[in-house]
Amino acid sequence: IFPAMIVLYLSDWGTIYHKKTHFATEKKLHLSENGDIMNITAFFFETTNNEQRKVFLMNVLTKRLLPVFAAALSTFSLAAADLAIKNGDSIAFMGDSITQQGAGSAHGYLKLVIAGLKHAGLEVKSIPAGISGNKSVQMNSRVQRDVIDKKPTWMTLSCGVNDVWHGARGVKLDQYKKEITELCDKVDKAGIKIMILTATVFERHPFDSGNNAQLAPYNEWLRQFAKERGYLLADLNADMQKEINAERAKGTKGLIITSDGVHMQMRGNKSMARGILRAFGMTDSEIDTINEKVWRNIPSTNNFYLLLSEAEAEAFLKEAGKNGGPNNFIRKCVLEKVPVK
Repeated sequence: IFPAMIVLYLSDWGTIYHKKTHFATEKKLHLSENGDIMNITAFFFETTNNEQRKVFLMNVLTKRLLPVFAAALSTFSLAAADLAIKNGDSIAFMGDSITQQGAGSAHGYLKLVIAGLKHAGLEVKSIPAGISGNKSVQMNSRVQRDVIDKKPTWMTLSCGVNDVWHGARGVKLDQYKKEITELCDKVDKAGIKIMILTATVFERHPFDSGNNAQLAPYNEWLRQFAKERGYLLADLNADMQKEINAERAKGTKGLIITSDGVHMQMRGNKSMARGILRAFGMTDSEIDTINEKVWRNIPSTNNFYLLLSEAEAEAFLKEAGKNGGPNNFIRKCVLEKVPVK
């Protein structure tokens, strides 16, 4: 593939620079230090010696261009062929209120996953299947209707928070294992691929006590279950604990990834989407690029409250009315640096 690429590249330039003569000697077969492509084309098109051309191209390929191509490929290695998910696939996102909100919110993790895959060149359909308050029992009972009957390519399974959080109304570990196993057996039988998500965190609790300590054996079983079955695993709980601990070490106070200790704010949804994309085969650097180019630019994902006097509010709304409304007015002031009088 590389010689063909090189010849095409040289041919494009050769039509312009074929009159150069200063590089057409055998002792000048190697590129100049700055890798001047004009010098490459000059030699290639001015010599009629095919053996000399062959040696020249191999020198260019192995000593100069191959490292350049390798670096370029490492920078743009977000190749759809490298991912477990493919163009035209669909994902059913099975879960509870975290998943339900992940479908309804502008910054929900379902939308971030689909946007990230689109950036990678994949058109993937989202099938939301999250219902608030659901535990493993309810998900198992409705998986036929909400997942299998819709014939997705993939199902992600986010389950466990309510099984613990609901206390006496929750689901004990042994029954949880039974429900999840049955659910996945049904999905397997339908030929749908599965990704297991470890249950997320209770951010208001220490990780070694309370609900988090109770949740730990559920997640440990999920990890082992995914490994035994050969399912993809997104270890969201481990990722979130690491992220929160890092912020705590810097002195950050308050909630970091959730809005109420359980449900996700923007950062938590990003953490979930990152884990899913990583499980599909993306690298952290590729996801960082998605974050900068896509996620950070999704409209209506952040709310700001302005504390103004009555007079200031009237003046603000008056100017905003002339500029497409409050949101557009602020975007113009901040992003386009429109002077504000």
